[in-house]
Amino acid sequence: MLDHVFTDAIGALRDSLESALLERQAIEERFQADILLGDITWETSYSLPGEGLPPRVKVDLSLEWPTWAQTAYRTWYLDEEFTDSPIIDIEVVFHIQRLNVAPDPNVVMTAMSPFSPQIGNDELTGLGPTLETVYDADLHVASHAIEVTYSGLYELDEKTLEDGSALDEHFAHIGGWITSTLVRLGDLPLSYQPAQDGEEL
Repeated sequence: MLDHVFTDAIGALRDSLESALLERQAIEERFQADILLGDITWETSYSLPGEGLPPRVKVDLSLEWPTWAQTAYRTWYLDEEFTDSPIIDIEVVFHIQRLNVAPDPNVVMTAMSPFSPQIGNDELTGLGPTLETVYDADLHVASHAIEVTYSGLYELDEKTLEDGSALDEHFAHIGGWITSTLVRLGDLPLSYQPAQDGEEL
């Protein structure tokens, strides 16, 4: 693993998720760079254990390291001059999928909190829900889905840059928050299609 504060943040977030007993969807994980803008993004997905494929409820997470944050980090790392605080863009998207009937957004939002736990000095803010209808090739409705997004910024102060162990503390509560939210979403009285692997849920 690279010795870099961004990869340290990825490790801290992953530890929090796996400590909360969430199951990683390995096929969904990506680490990519924008060759035009220079931004680096890490994306992953987790679900509750035993959800089947695809899971009824899951969460997609992304961390983005903007190119200007790399410039600020490089200046501090090489010149030991702290001018601008590097930031990491965080997005957390909760999905409910495999639905037989389009869900009532009001029912879904009863399981959601307006904010995430505090991450560093800030919180992620919840946005409105998005409904999705999937059609087959004959334009018959195949399934429905709904998602709710939380987004925000995580600002790295000089103390965190000097001692990466602070990242573990800052991301410690996000795994428990995600797990409890997925459990509440999974307990909603919604009608699901069978999992593709044959598991009935």
